[in-house]
Amino acid sequence: MYILRLASLTTLLCFSVFSMAQMSVPKKYIPPDTRILFVFDASQSMLGMWESDQKINIARRVLISMIDSLQHLENVQMALRVYGHQSPVPPQDCNDTKLVVPFSKGNASKIRQELRYLYPKGTTPIAHSLELSGNDFPDECIDCRNIIILITDGIEACDGDPCQVSFELQKKGIVLKPFVIGIGIDEGFKETFECVGHYYNAADEERFAEVMEVVISHALNSTTAQVNLLDKDGVPTETNVNMTFSDHFSGRIVHNYVHTMNFRGNPDTLILDHLIVYNLKVNTIPPVYVDSIKIHPGRHTVIAADCPQGKLLVKVDGGVHYRGIQFIVRQNGKMETLNMQEINNEESYIVGKYDIEIPVLPRINLENIEINQTTTTTVTVPRPGILNLIKSGAGYGSIYVRKSATHEEWVCNINNSLKNETIVLQPGKYRIVFRAQNARQTLYTINKTVEINSGSSETINLY
Repeated sequence: MYILRLASLTTLLCFSVFSMAQMSVPKKYIPPDTRILFVFDASQSMLGMWESDQKINIARRVLISMIDSLQHLENVQMALRVYGHQSPVPPQDCNDTKLVVPFSKGNASKIRQELRYLYPKGTTPIAHSLELSGNDFPDECIDCRNIIILITDGIEACDGDPCQVSFELQKKGIVLKPFVIGIGIDEGFKETFECVGHYYNAADEERFAEVMEVVISHALNSTTAQVNLLDKDGVPTETNVNMTFSDHFSGRIVHNYVHTMNFRGNPDTLILDHLIVYNLKVNTIPPVYVDSIKIHPGRHTVIAADCPQGKLLVKVDGGVHYRGIQFIVRQNGKMETLNMQEINNEESYIVGKYDIEIPVLPRINLENIEINQTTTTTVTVPRPGILNLIKSGAGYGSIYVRKSATHEEWVCNINNSLKNETIVLQPGKYRIVFRAQNARQTLYTINKTVEINSGSSETINLY
């Protein structure tokens, strides 16, 4: 009965992710490698009778049948950790746990062999077994899905805290939330295991085989989702934006995608892991966040994010003097630099108001620049002029822009190591204050004024 049911699982697992009707699933989707660590209870209580046979015999038969099915899946690796099988009780040995078959390709026969010759002897160190399980997953596969399936007929017997251990493993991003299969455990212990992971209670022998099938299906299958990037009207028209999916619990980055519209003009379909609660960062400017996204197994999940965008363009009319210059973009009223954008290149932003700082001379600061949906806000910087300074030698001085007869603002210092200097300035009226290095009296300070016009060149002699 178990063999027929479980053998059919291979076909189900291979194709179930593609079976959802009317979903545009990527044709080249390759499921991620999944590493399943079975943590198997071989404590003394597993010698107890359970319906037709001893619990250890029923558990090993069902698990061996599952191993037979899983060994044919190319993207699945397995390992086996056992506890309670080395030291008899009494006395109680709370270190009685061992990785008997590590992860490797083609190790199904080794796992079957170990299971066949297990004999229950000892206690139930669940917390310690889970703690050591964190080291059972080799580091070389950073993108693998690491799954623990704990099969037990009893609760923690060594004063450990399985819930805290499971929490730490998940928080560190080592494993996804474990699965726990209870064999004939009293229903009153349900809360004890629910904090450890996804808990399934096998109340009888037949239910145990069904639960094992469900757990493996949940452990391996992914499901479909789409991200709707909404404009101001709530319509999913925004696209071509990078999206980062991370594990809400551990913060581990799981996926990076560029949002795409499919050939029907709808947001493209993604394959996501329903075992992970995701945080989504839509990498617009500024970013848009959607937290605690739950993917529903077996049905298409739609994720919505408000991302209305418009464009900003700062351009210069003619000339090449500002080529490659980047200006600072900030959200209105905030000091944090949001983006460095190059002059004469468009960039998309979430609709709203922004402040920009353009590092020309004199520096241009503009506030409350409004970005509107699907339009380009254009800011024009006047074409600059050129100021040529001819000096008799090195010296000290500064350039000021004349705002009025009573107000001048510092623009820049004169380079005291250059004899002749060329400075690119915005159109306007300026004052140059300079003293030669070899002139030892303040009265030798030179004051000159000049007007700079777009595209023009002015020469000032500072001697």
